[in-house]
Amino acid sequence: MTPVWVPDAAHEALRDLVRAREAAKKDQLRAKHRLSKFLLRQGRRPPTGVKPWTRNYLVWVKHEVHFEQMAQEATLLDYLNEVEHAELRIARLNLAIEEAVKLTPPKMRAVIEALQALRGVAQVAAVTIVAELGEVSRFSGARQLMGYGGIVASEHSSGKSNWRGGITKTGNAHLRRVVVEAAWAYRHRPSVGKVLKRRQAVVSEEVREIAWKAQHRLHTRYRKLMARGKEKGKVVTAMGRELLGFIWAIGVKVEAAQKVTERRAA
Repeated sequence: MTPVWVPDAAHEALRDLVRAREAAKKDQLRAKHRLSKFLLRQGRRPPTGVKPWTRNYLVWVKHEVHFEQMAQEATLLDYLNEVEHAELRIARLNLAIEEAVKLTPPKMRAVIEALQALRGVAQVAAVTIVAELGEVSRFSGARQLMGYGGIVASEHSSGKSNWRGGITKTGNAHLRRVVVEAAWAYRHRPSVGKVLKRRQAVVSEEVREIAWKAQHRLHTRYRKLMARGKEKGKVVTAMGRELLGFIWAIGVKVEAAQKVTERRAA
């Protein structure tokens, strides 16, 4: 029989919280689309140099966009209220996630901190990965984790014929979304900025080396695939698959170190 990892109550609670934030982000995107499409239908476009959904954009909508018809003015106010409500909702959930991380078991908290050493993986992304995966060491290898995320090529083989298609998408969709979003950061040349340096200050030298290796590996992979004329979306998906390998390496190393610490404390 194949053993199955069963999350405890604290782990399930954290997973519910990060999925609630993901739902809030989707609702925010819908609210923004409703408002922007309403303005486009009415021929209202922001001034030159004002990018969509920046602070200047919202100031323009609030103070410079008006309609003669009362019904349209009410529609505008309702759509704008929904956008602001979604923003406040996400801020509350971000704060709740930050507080929840402080109450997680030491092993889980250590993995969350270590994963933030990776470029493109901030706190929310790291918490989502840990909440969806549980114990990273339960996967025997990086390829097994990639299969769990559904970011491996589908295959149909019969006799001597061998056909490979797109990714299977049969795994955890929440995990797949997070790692692909994080993979976009590796389009840029390897570097450690102020924010990333601050996140890496609390992790071990081994974890920092893995994170630095990930930057070089994935950026090189991106440049090679783009030079071959591949679609950018497919290239980033391929990078997300390899990023899972580095996530597995960091998770296994940190969990092993935590086990040693627990045995010594006992």
